Amino acid sequence: MKIAKCRGGEATFWGLVNSDENSVREIRGDFHDWARKLTRGDGEPALELADESIPLNDVRLLPPIEKTNRVVVAGANYLKHLAEFDIAAPPQPLAFLKAMGALIGANDEIRYPPLTKRLDHEVELVAVIGDDVDLDRPLDCVLGYTVGNDVSARDLQRSRIPNIGMDLFSAKSLDKTTAVGPWIVTRDEFPTGSPVLTLKCWVNGDLRQNGTTADMIWDVAELIRFVHTRSSFECGDILFTGTPDGVGASSGKYLSPGDLVEASVERIGTLRNVVGPKAA
Repeated sequence: MKIAKCRGGEATFWGLVNSDENSVREIRGDFHDWARKLTRGDGEPALELADESIPLNDVRLLPPIEKTNRVVVAGANYLKHLAEFDIAAPPQPLAFLKAMGALIGANDEIRYPPLTKRLDHEVELVAVIGDDVDLDRPLDCVLGYTVGNDVSARDLQRSRIPNIGMDLFSAKSLDKTTAVGPWIVTRDEFPTGSPVLTLKCWVNGDLRQNGTTADMIWDVAELIRFVHTRSSFECGDILFTGTPDGVGASSGKYLSPGDLVEASVERIGTLRNVVGPKAA
């Protein structure tokens, strides 16, 4: 199943996407109730759906997350990406929080913040948490997966404070920069285990990133376990799982106003976002 968060007119709602008909039907009820049921394997019968479908082209696709929940980002999780910067694999996962205000939808404009001159793309697989975490079976808590583009301000990231390190807050939480979507594909659509999927990112049609989640240092289950033992996941939280090599920081090809950025994960979908003018 594909589950999308939509805005039609003044209304915001979750919906079940029908790709064949290019339509969406509103899901009634509280997200936390039906998300848990889907995560536990109850399937479409667990959903109370509106009678009428809405053309998908008539709605705006929003980031598929409840605003009360958290955005967790795992970094330094692909060996080739680390090799781009001559960095050895760290002994444990790296994770941090991203501000909710950084998120935009699958087709929204990427804001070019005034504080940076080096805006960069990072296509990522994103896991959506739908139920309580069992550390013995961490993937059982996953509602499904979506696509993320963890756009980063590299100059701010590397504005190091002596003896403290990178400024990940400034680099990763800039307002309206991080695209997520276009929808959640539920976990039952994938083979058992951490999914092995191709990730790609194009800028103006030029393929910049072409990797696979098989190259993760820590898979989705290990990342969930690492984060949850430090700060408990809740239903609706999302987890970025790292990006493969090919980012602009290694090639010097940073994003510019007017660029079309397309970030895609196999079997899930594609984000298509244009970089806006540099903000005043």
